[in-house]
Amino acid sequence: MKRTHTCGELTLKNVQEKVVLSGWVAKNRRMGGIIFLDLRDREGITQIVVQPDHPQYEIINTIRNEFVITVAGIVVERKNKNLELKTGEIEIIVTTITILSKALTTPLIISDVTDALEDVRMKYRYLDLRRPSMQQKIIFRNHLINIIRQFLQAQKFIDIETPILNKSTPEGARDFLVPSRQNLHNFYALPQSPQLFKQLLMLAGFDKYFQIAKCFRDEDLRSDRQPEFTQLDLEMSFVDREDIFKLIEALVKVIMTDVMKVPITTPFIQMNYDEAIARYGTDKPDTRYDLELFEAATIFAQTKFGIFANALKNGLSLKGIFIPQKVTKKQIEELTRIAQQNKAQGLIWIKQEQNVYEGPIAKFISDDEKEELLKISTKQDGTFFFITDKTTVVCQALGAVRIELAKMFELIPANEYHFLWIVNWPLYEWSDQTNRYEAAHHPFTAPTREYLDNFDQNLATARANAYDLVLNGYEIAGGSIRIHQNDLQQKMFESLQLTPKEIDSKFGWFLNAFNYGVPPHGGIALGLDRLAMILTNSDSIRDVIAFPKNASGSDPMTESPSSVDVKQLDELEIKLK
Repeated sequence: MKRTHTCGELTLKNVQEKVVLSGWVAKNRRMGGIIFLDLRDREGITQIVVQPDHPQYEIINTIRNEFVITVAGIVVERKNKNLELKTGEIEIIVTTITILSKALTTPLIISDVTDALEDVRMKYRYLDLRRPSMQQKIIFRNHLINIIRQFLQAQKFIDIETPILNKSTPEGARDFLVPSRQNLHNFYALPQSPQLFKQLLMLAGFDKYFQIAKCFRDEDLRSDRQPEFTQLDLEMSFVDREDIFKLIEALVKVIMTDVMKVPITTPFIQMNYDEAIARYGTDKPDTRYDLELFEAATIFAQTKFGIFANALKNGLSLKGIFIPQKVTKKQIEELTRIAQQNKAQGLIWIKQEQNVYEGPIAKFISDDEKEELLKISTKQDGTFFFITDKTTVVCQALGAVRIELAKMFELIPANEYHFLWIVNWPLYEWSDQTNRYEAAHHPFTAPTREYLDNFDQNLATARANAYDLVLNGYEIAGGSIRIHQNDLQQKMFESLQLTPKEIDSKFGWFLNAFNYGVPPHGGIALGLDRLAMILTNSDSIRDVIAFPKNASGSDPMTESPSSVDVKQLDELEIKLK
């Protein structure tokens, strides 16, 4: 029997209509012999009423939660209305009910709030996805992607697919490899991004490309990462950085206005990478709250405290952070643990109350140092935290402490969205594993104008014409202006100590295209999973992906990855060690 309406559609306007609904039984209850069923589909819930004298009463009495049924009946006005539901002013008096399929007792509660652990939710993901809150997130994601497509099509971008099976190229993370049966002992790599192909599309003359692209990276996972993820990938020809910023800001404004119903202001703030690290200890600062890091080396230049004095003597960094709160011993222990997780040896603290200082180093604080600390605190009572080490360690650890302090003292305002661009990134980063400089983003990123001629001689200081878009402490997009000159690209590879043989083996096919006329071009990739996570206020990226992997990269539902038959390995001439 065909549905006439969804379970979230009927109102008082439909009273006395004959209707047919289908869905899952969300709740069943009995009152004085009358059976009440809540029928659910992705649009909502409608109450179904069965009187004791109904000819199907005995069969209907066997219906339990999550049975799939079709109901034919008449819409009537409810006596006891539930105004929290769209359909809460009506109910259906049953004419006939058909049981389409039965259900066992589910291993998790199918409601907005469930007590199931994540492993159970992942194993029975198809049941977890029945929960209205989860369905709303997946539907939200669909709406988000539709808005993006409509916007870019209106801007005359062309949606072009790029290969999934590709050549392995270094892009910053491990590749997932796929053995080839037709080309034995050779492997495809799943794309970490469509980087090289979208650049080739610029060479081909498609000056505005975009793709909702599936990407793969074999890296350690966390709450905002997945081994396979989806990004809005785009590239443009004959543009500079500001052109890309204007496009993305206009797109984000449409998303926030149409999807979130939240007005935002453009253009977004631009902040240099070095400034972000110095002020917030991270390249993705959450600017919804203050708590900025401050330089403490000058304050303690004449300190009697041995740890600070020795550190400064050896040229190490000393930074601090102040919060106008009394931090408890237990909270300090937790903050110390977080600092140590981020490579700091420890976390030094001082409490300030009415110009009196308390803590492990209070007795070492001179009057001049107290005066300087009062300037930092603006004479407010509170707690100082200090870390001394190499600059990278100090900034990373204090940045993590800053985030935890904001959570502890509930400093993060709800329903605020702070966007900013991080610009002028390092072109290279030092790798302790390879004992050399590597490309900070990827080797196709152009240097900034002032380093065009000498970037290969100033690896420690060279800057990239690269940019990230940050939202509420998360990187949601990253891109760069690309190298479009053959000699400059060759110079970049050589600066990374790639031999001519390595360059030809990894990139020869790509560099060959540079011999046939390359337009200046640049682009950006926006992480759709992460953006959906933030905008739906989800705790994990897994909540906005229909069938995600868990923290170890496995799928408890399908039990993948899994072993394969020996015959399959024999066809590939692969033997397991």
